[in-house]
Amino acid sequence: MERLRGGCSLVSGAEIVSLGCRLNIAESERIRAMLSRESDLVVVNSCAVTTEAVRQTRQAIRRMRRARPDARLLVTGCAADIEREQLAAMPEVDGLIANEAKLDPRAWNVPVEAPPLPPQHTRAFIAVQNGCDHACTFCVIPQGRGKSRSLSIDEVLHEVERHLGMGAPEVILTGVDVTSWGHDLPQVLPLGRLVSRILSTFPELKRLRMSSLDGVEIDGELFELFAHEPRMMPHLHLSLQHGHDLILKRMKRRHLRADALDLVARLKRLRPDIAIGADLIAGFPTESEEHHRANLTIIREVGIVHGHIFPYSPRPGTPAARMPQIDKATIKRRATELRRAVADVRAEWLETQIGRDLSVLAEPDGTGYAENFARVTVPQDTPAGAIVTVSPTRIQEGLLK
Repeated sequence: MERLRGGCSLVSGAEIVSLGCRLNIAESERIRAMLSRESDLVVVNSCAVTTEAVRQTRQAIRRMRRARPDARLLVTGCAADIEREQLAAMPEVDGLIANEAKLDPRAWNVPVEAPPLPPQHTRAFIAVQNGCDHACTFCVIPQGRGKSRSLSIDEVLHEVERHLGMGAPEVILTGVDVTSWGHDLPQVLPLGRLVSRILSTFPELKRLRMSSLDGVEIDGELFELFAHEPRMMPHLHLSLQHGHDLILKRMKRRHLRADALDLVARLKRLRPDIAIGADLIAGFPTESEEHHRANLTIIREVGIVHGHIFPYSPRPGTPAARMPQIDKATIKRRATELRRAVADVRAEWLETQIGRDLSVLAEPDGTGYAENFARVTVPQDTPAGAIVTVSPTRIQEGLLK
């Protein structure tokens, strides 16, 4: 899954700290609504996808305890299950809420019916799926999320309607393994069917964006929407992980290098403005310099302009943790080289956006996201949630201005 930086949300009620993926952001909004009457409570919604994510979780716990010494501090999320003993032993932690139970009001001892609050974000994150049935050798997330579970179409439509009613101009569909949506429903449906229903049911929805997707599982209906539907944002983030077939096989991924190249080439032929993002892991066990070079070259071949680079770290109970490991210095160097390669491709891409009319959804901080997910400065005093046209003239620190 695409990873995000940690962030706090506090309007009224409990203070929520979200770490990790977009799914955690969506779940944190629901937790915040449930805990709207709990003013002396801090919740850390944790991540455990890497060793670094666990370190950041512990860091957030200590930071929040210093900031709120008298509040009750509870931890939930993947790390609350996967690193349960270690987190429970922290003196700053008052209790743990199992990841599977964190959306159940009974786990928090609050009324089952809680008044919904407006979303904290101009972009509404809707978790349409949770859990994962795959067994990638590096991944610990199924231990914290369980088997794949899908919301029904009606449940998703209800969530979209609720967010539209509160003024959200953009909806982002998220999950642990979003392309597996529908596989567990009584009538097995492809993800593209869900997206089609959302767009046809809500013509007033201005922008629909997808979270990280497993490219090999993108169905024909979803492909056509990416290629031709104007309200479907031209931004595809791939759960790519690596650029060499042997490493992909050792990861137990379900695609090969050629699959990713073919998918992106077909999409770009039909929608040349589509921007590609991807997750890549540096220093996976047994990775040679040849394998690393394949990781580097796929960045330019695919045209990855939104890259998330993860230095490999062994996670408890995973098959990859038992494979021959790469030394940390080599992993760090390879991650740096991957980030530099993404930065080079991204810089060239940003140059092509100069002088273009970009449709930008404004955020509260004076910037916003173009349809292709480029970050753009918006005119002063533009209200958050407004969609404005910006024609950038320069680039400064990765921002179009």
